Amino acid sequence: MKFDEPSKDLGGFVEVITPEALKEVDFSNCFLLYDHDYSKPLASVKSDTLKLEVDDIGLHFEATLNDTTYAKDVYENVSKGVVDAMSFGFELGIDSFDKDEEGTVTRSVKNIKNVPEISVVTLPAYDSANVQVNKRSYNEFMKKQKGANKMEKTLIDNQNTEVRNYENYIRSKGEVRDVTTENAAAVVPEELIGEVFDLKRSDYNLAQYATVKTVSNGQGTYPVATNQEAILATKEELAEIEDVDADMFANVEYKVETRAGKIALSNEVVEDSEVNIVQEVKEQLAKLIDNTDNKHIINVLKDFPKKTVSTLDGLKEINNVMLDPALDKTVILNQSGFNHLDTLKDSDGRYILQPDVTAPSGKSLFGLPVVLVSDKLFANPKQGTYPMVVGDIAQSVFVARRNQVTTQWEKFDFYSQGLAAIIRNDYKKIDDEASVYVEFTPDNEDNSGE
Repeated sequence: MKFDEPSKDLGGFVEVITPEALKEVDFSNCFLLYDHDYSKPLASVKSDTLKLEVDDIGLHFEATLNDTTYAKDVYENVSKGVVDAMSFGFELGIDSFDKDEEGTVTRSVKNIKNVPEISVVTLPAYDSANVQVNKRSYNEFMKKQKGANKMEKTLIDNQNTEVRNYENYIRSKGEVRDVTTENAAAVVPEELIGEVFDLKRSDYNLAQYATVKTVSNGQGTYPVATNQEAILATKEELAEIEDVDADMFANVEYKVETRAGKIALSNEVVEDSEVNIVQEVKEQLAKLIDNTDNKHIINVLKDFPKKTVSTLDGLKEINNVMLDPALDKTVILNQSGFNHLDTLKDSDGRYILQPDVTAPSGKSLFGLPVVLVSDKLFANPKQGTYPMVVGDIAQSVFVARRNQVTTQWEKFDFYSQGLAAIIRNDYKKIDDEASVYVEFTPDNEDNSGE
């Protein structure tokens, strides 16, 4: 690490470490790693195999590697010049951002609280950081290796490397320099966010029934095919095809909004190398996205034409008359409404909600699959009144989603810390005639369903 040497572009800014940054650092627990991988330490200060020294130029180190296969591989790669770069993880104390006349943004790291590790890396953030093998040690090492079998080489998977770098970003509390960044925040690797956004993984995300599109711009218009009634016109030979007499697309205007949430991580989880911290982040992030999608989709659906009914016949009329039979209809019920309907029987003693193995809830209403959500998400408007939505959700709700998610390490308050997750999306209505918002206040006399 060299002081006052600019890093590579870290995502819209470059970074320099000032000479004062390391003055208060205690290096007693520092490790030497390869590619920030804590599962394969090469040396440590505590074991007296790693020596660190700070001078006017920067941070220097000298290490005696342990006698493991992966350490020997690193030694050979460094000695032959295959790998000659360094990186480091640190816990930030004080920094500042400045922009010069040419528009270059520079982040100055003025104080570092802790440097838990330095790493030999293939792709560094700083070109000036380098590592070399002491020639005398190298010659001694080669004598010991004379006649030994050729070392096994392992190819590095780029996706695994990206995920591992993101894990190290988390464990270093946000200051490892090998992750893709945006405005000083780390971009969640595509491999992870693809799994999070995969709606097939979740049985409790209403976005799986909506029209979800990944958009590249913050705002715009997206054409969505609708349930249109156009017909094929009769065409004479050599004649032009007449214009269709119905709109085939609804142009949905969207403007993605930035939404932030907290992913709480205790010090014990961050520091325990046995904990799969990436999986922990992925699970919490998936839950945040599910909750956000559900809340905003319900809000959009509640804005559809409202119908107040008190009988089962009234519910049947919505399905039979108000909604186009060509729609792929679904019924969304909360727990209270589901429980009420699930206890009603018709005149023949059959339950109103019928078993349906293809429905998300396992039940159907008048042949329509039922989706069950919580009372907290879809609350009763008043005592004894049950909300529901009947309609084609894919023709009703459009979800515009920016596929990039960023996280930034933050101290939320005196007691808690973790990642602030930043997500950008929007939720819009498509076709006002594709769904109906229903408030069902059953008559006491209608309990039999007759």
